[in-house]
Amino acid sequence: MKGKKNKVVAVIPARFASIRFPGKPLVILGNKPLIQHVYDSAAQTDLFDKIIVATDDKRIFDEVADFGGEIVLTSKHHKSGTDRIAEICKNIKAEIIVNIQGDEPFISKEPLQKLISAFEDPIVQVASLMHKFMEEIENPNIVKVVCDKNNFALYFSRSPIPFIRTPHPATRSSYPEFFKHIGIYAFRREALFRFIQLPMGKLEQTEKLEQLRFLENGIKIKMVETSYRGIGIDTPEDLKKAELILQRSKS
Repeated sequence: MKGKKNKVVAVIPARFASIRFPGKPLVILGNKPLIQHVYDSAAQTDLFDKIIVATDDKRIFDEVADFGGEIVLTSKHHKSGTDRIAEICKNIKAEIIVNIQGDEPFISKEPLQKLISAFEDPIVQVASLMHKFMEEIENPNIVKVVCDKNNFALYFSRSPIPFIRTPHPATRSSYPEFFKHIGIYAFRREALFRFIQLPMGKLEQTEKLEQLRFLENGIKIKMVETSYRGIGIDTPEDLKKAELILQRSKS
């Protein structure tokens, strides 16, 4: 309905020119494109007043239109998915905007509901997801986060954080908890548009993590712990893993 106020809107940014996996949104997983898996998974949660795919590529636009999804063609010159989301949200009335990554085919209701619920606290402007892990802590492709006692992010890094100054190899139970950041965000409308006005900071440039722009400018990010482990597809090898997960879910 024209002029309708949408309380919670999901936007799925999808670009064709991925460096590690070109054409990723259109690769077939099971019997349908990856982008359709993400769209369908978001729709099945029944949490959103509107779900929109934001893309800069006509091929992705046509695919989403073919399966009946809502799609908007955006500028090709955005530096981040957040900028792409902000472009289309200028014309959408929404209180909360959720950025669902276009490579998360198995996203489910539980983590998204917890993420949206974080905004029941009026001081929360931005929220994101994390889960505990102990594997591949040294892997720079896995982004780690450390939080304060109220679960607001203190820092995100590709390095292991916190750094264990004095290891205790005899007992891992004495180690601190490590949290992997899952790159699904939710914003109040004002926080989203403030973000795109901010210049890229030195920490963001160094780590290549855009969420550091918030922290560098004093904007807190509420981290929501979830059991969902975030199965992002960044490479053809990840796609093979996702195929196995899909097969197991059907057996």
